[in-house]
Amino acid sequence: MASGVSMNERISDHYRSILKELGENPEREGLVKTPDRVAKAMACLTKGYHQNIDELVNSAIFSSSMSEMVIVKDIEFYSLCEHHMLPFHGKAHVAYIPNGKVIGVSKIPRIIDMFSRRLQIQEQLTHEIATAISEVTGAKGVGVIIEAQHFCMMMRGVEKQSSSMTTSIMLGLFREDPRTRSEFLSLVRG
Repeated sequence: MASGVSMNERISDHYRSILKELGENPEREGLVKTPDRVAKAMACLTKGYHQNIDELVNSAIFSSSMSEMVIVKDIEFYSLCEHHMLPFHGKAHVAYIPNGKVIGVSKIPRIIDMFSRRLQIQEQLTHEIATAISEVTGAKGVGVIIEAQHFCMMMRGVEKQSSSMTTSIMLGLFREDPRTRSEFLSLVRG
């Protein structure tokens, strides 16, 4: 690796080579800047690798006597499938039951973005979000449901454009208490 050459420049060079391998001319007008644009896009789409939960939450955990379920739903996200590097996107629904602390509401979508901006599979993404929220809040329970469409199923392979995938993780009271789980599921559907 040459010193002084940025990651974006190295990635751009790789995409230029890929274009040549595909039989394209990376110097033609429509493609001349494509390797640089793709490198910048990949840096954005994978920025979660350069974030950590402590900096992201940034002390936005507050004491609270709230003991009822908190739900943030319909949080859109975008990610890249780690198997084909094709997009998958959808909505996440997150709930937790505070245990003396609440998290700033904007931090939940930021946590989702941090993990979704990595090469992922939906099952792992669901788990990482739930675990992170549980750890930073000390919640009595956390529930996460993700509904997503995967371009690796839509554009290639089985080519099923209307298919979607749903994953869920239930921790603490959401796993142990059927009433808590049922309340969460009914509020997400409603």
